[in-house]
Amino acid sequence: MNENVDTVRIMNLDFINTTQENFLNNVLHKHLQNEEKCFIVTGNPEISIRAREDREYRDAVKAADYVIPDGAGILIAAKYMKQPMQERVAGYDVMRDLLAYANEQRLSCYFLGATEEVNRKAVAAAEREYPDLHIAGRHHGFFDMDDPSVVEEVRTSGADIVLVALGLPRQELWIARHFDTFDKGVFMGVGGSIDVLAGEVKRAPDFWIRLNLEWLYRLLKQPFRFKRILKVFEFMMRVFLKRS
Repeated sequence: MNENVDTVRIMNLDFINTTQENFLNNVLHKHLQNEEKCFIVTGNPEISIRAREDREYRDAVKAADYVIPDGAGILIAAKYMKQPMQERVAGYDVMRDLLAYANEQRLSCYFLGATEEVNRKAVAAAEREYPDLHIAGRHHGFFDMDDPSVVEEVRTSGADIVLVALGLPRQELWIARHFDTFDKGVFMGVGGSIDVLAGEVKRAPDFWIRLNLEWLYRLLKQPFRFKRILKVFEFMMRVFLKRS
C-alpha cells in the first residue's frame, strides 16, 4: 500500500480514503507521467471476505499499491466504524477515466481477460470512443495463470495501462505473481467492467448509482448474482459484530 494516501482499515485491508478526482489527477496520472508501475485492486465486500478466507489471495491484495472502495458496503462499514470515507471510488469509472487520460496523452493500453468475443468487442469499443488511445495488445482470459508467453506478451507490449479482467480471484493473483516482471504500467483488476465496455452488460442508471444501489440494480438484472450478494451481508455482519 502506498503510504502517501490516507486509508481506512476494514477487515485488515487498507482502503484509500480520497476522492476519485484526487486519486486520478494527483496519484494515477503521476504514475503514468513518470512511467511508474502500480497495482490497483477494486475493493468490495466480496473481495474482503475472500481475502479473509484465502491467505494467498489476501497476500495478493495486500501487495497492491491501492485498494479503492468500490462498493456501498465499504462506505457503510467505514461510517459505522466512525471513519467515514470521502466517497466511493468506482472501478468502472476509474477504468473509464484512465482510458480517457490515455487518449488525451496518446498512451497505450493492453486488454487482458474475458472471453475472446467480449475482449474483441471491448477493444473495438475503446477504439471507437478513444481514437487516440494506442491498443498495445489484447488476449482472452482462458490461459494458465503461470503461462510465461502471456506474461511476456504483455511485458513486450510496453503498455502504459494493463486492464486485467480475469475475475476474482484470478485477476489479482495474476497481477501479484507477475508484477515484478514489469518495468512500468498501471495494472488494474477490472472484472466485469470489461463486459460493460463491450456492451454485453448494461450499467445501472445514474439514479441508482447516486443512491449507492448499483448492487441492487445488478441483482435485479442478474439474479444469478445472489450468492455474491450473500457475501455482502456476511461482510456487514462481521463488521457490525467486530468479528473480522
